Amino acid sequence: MTKFAAIVGTNNPKSTNRKLLEYLQSQYFYIADIEILEIDDLPIFDVHSDYQMPESVAKIKKAIDESDGIIIAAAEYDHMPTAALLNAISWLSYKIHPLSGRPVLITGASYGNLGTSRSQGALRTILVSPEVDAQVFYKTYQLGNSLQAFDDWGDLRGREKIQEMEELFHEFLRFAEMINKSREEKLINIHDFDNFKWDKIDKDTWEVE
Repeated sequence: MTKFAAIVGTNNPKSTNRKLLEYLQSQYFYIADIEILEIDDLPIFDVHSDYQMPESVAKIKKAIDESDGIIIAAAEYDHMPTAALLNAISWLSYKIHPLSGRPVLITGASYGNLGTSRSQGALRTILVSPEVDAQVFYKTYQLGNSLQAFDDWGDLRGREKIQEMEELFHEFLRFAEMINKSREEKLINIHDFDNFKWDKIDKDTWEVE
């Protein structure tokens, strides 16, 4: 079964972004194992010469390393991702790079009409930067008016938003499969290159003997 690490992009304990990830976790349990990761206990990022990875960061790294892809629910404050999420990405792009080459789906829920479109745009720019180097899916999911978007059981209201998520999630599954297959092939090629020997080349045809 496909395994996803889902990052709650805020430290707000009542965030509807967490509810959105919980919806995904319960709605698609039959095709994906989704582990929800909190970032509220991460220390503030600081660079020291005696750097040691905090245990809370190591836990998130391990979950990402063992996953087939990452889902991020990006809350929005002042048109930007939260300070908590930016802090988490800073930890995940210094000395360690678990997001590199990994398929990532950006989602987001907000109280207003626009979802988290501006936050998502800024987050995409950060995720594709050289130090992070994630493979970000070209589509996103934006849930506006999120306080009214869920029923008492945590399910999404509205056939249109449910269908949009259904289509997006299955597309992301295929995207993740494609990216991971490509990553595996590159790893194989790298391994072959490590064993490459010039004396095994036929100089006339430039083919490996």
